[in-house]
Amino acid sequence: MAETATSAETVDRVREARRSPAQHLAEAFAAGSVAGKVTLKEIPYQTQVGVRVNRTSDAGSRVAAITGGLPAACGEVTGSGAISTLWLGPTEFLVVAPEESHDSFGGSLVSDLTAALSSDSGQVVDLSANRTTFELSGSRARAVLEKSCALDLHPRVLKAGTALSTEIGHIPVVLWKTDDQTFRIFPRASFADFLGRWLLDSMREYASPEVP
Repeated sequence: MAETATSAETVDRVREARRSPAQHLAEAFAAGSVAGKVTLKEIPYQTQVGVRVNRTSDAGSRVAAITGGLPAACGEVTGSGAISTLWLGPTEFLVVAPEESHDSFGGSLVSDLTAALSSDSGQVVDLSANRTTFELSGSRARAVLEKSCALDLHPRVLKAGTALSTEIGHIPVVLWKTDDQTFRIFPRASFADFLGRWLLDSMREYASPEVP
């Protein structure tokens, strides 16, 4: 019991000490957001797992049983409950889940996916510390992204539930349109400061009361 308590205390200390890649921008994000138009925030510490597997293989079926399916085409997102899987390539996927799916001493989701892959051909890599998550939402969110993203973001083309690899402000990201006015952006942690400030600058015009 004492050993278990010590482990739990260590986990708590680690969680209190950690800092997300854009935590220092939280106040700027709040100040730069405009209610009803565009809001920017970081969703830190999401569980993110890179998976490489042939989706039609036995290993792919076992992995799909955990994730709620594996997407079959570019842009497709599948999921079950709080777990979502984004298509990155024919045999490459990004599995995204809440922080609770991961702990400081090995992620349960990572372990489950690794066990599902077993000794078959493929790869499971914990990417939780590799990327962070920005959420940009509001009626002007698309207009903000259109300033520096080459994708056609019109809703006739980019429908809700679509995720694609692209660049924003010349920074490689995965862009996931989660609903009609909400986008989740996955930059690498080392680019979080630059991209966060870039998005804030792109939002600046909408802080003006003259902009409808």
